[in-house]
Amino acid sequence: MELRTLRYFLTAATEENITRAADVLHVTQPTLSRQLMDLEKELGTTLMLRGKKGLTLTDDGLFFRQRAEEIVELADRLEQRFAEKSESVTGIINVGASEAIGSRMMAKLICQFSDKYPLVQFHLYNEMADNIKDRLDKGLVDVGLLLEPIDVHKYEYLRLMQKETWGVLMRTDHPLAGLEVITPEDIAEYSLILPLREKVREDIINWIGREEKNLHIPLSYTLLSNAVLLVEEGMGCAFCLDGALAVRSSPNLKFIPIQPEKTTRSVLVWKKNQIFSPATSLFIQEINMMRAQMR
Repeated sequence: MELRTLRYFLTAATEENITRAADVLHVTQPTLSRQLMDLEKELGTTLMLRGKKGLTLTDDGLFFRQRAEEIVELADRLEQRFAEKSESVTGIINVGASEAIGSRMMAKLICQFSDKYPLVQFHLYNEMADNIKDRLDKGLVDVGLLLEPIDVHKYEYLRLMQKETWGVLMRTDHPLAGLEVITPEDIAEYSLILPLREKVREDIINWIGREEKNLHIPLSYTLLSNAVLLVEEGMGCAFCLDGALAVRSSPNLKFIPIQPEKTTRSVLVWKKNQIFSPATSLFIQEINMMRAQMR
């Protein structure tokens, strides 16, 4: 299986049409069709269904697309690293970040580094911690900003000092909006919007003290910025951190901390024993300098 074949498949999957994909790739339609059929034959499965309305990916096709994208991205980054060997520091640093107060420290760090090395570019992925960790493990993200709890045994890391406090985000006209703190007894009977991250979700449900099946949870989220809109519409109250920037996005919403108090912290992580590009190595050096100053 060649990298070129993966690019052919991904282009066809994106365009959903053989003719358009062939035009994008600057190959003939028969050539592209033959390459895709040979790929399916090699894999022993059907990746695409051909119909009058175009191409549709099968379940195997969807799985293969995800893996092909990862392989092509890694190949592109490998080529990029060799291209970065020049007198000036250039290249791309891939950063993944959760919604947290630690994002402010990350933003400051990126801006300071950019001032020193203006030819370096950053690609920023905003996702929940588990997705960022997955990208780190696959080599698709260089540095991640994660929220505890996290197993750091295979990472180098810097634990930031600022505490993040868990609470409930609700509309200002909600019956509980006048409270200073929220207890499990206060919130258990209302519609709840919970994070999808498994460990965090489990901790919240344990804090409430009820089985999940006995709670009304109409929505779960990965990034709070989208869930906020549904809180505003009255769908429920969202458990979140006070450091998430979206908490302060509307005057119609109020954040109330939970009691007993529950806090966490942000952690900057990168893989141990990893060979990084010159630009990324310098960026990690900046993080290590920050770590030394915090001791």
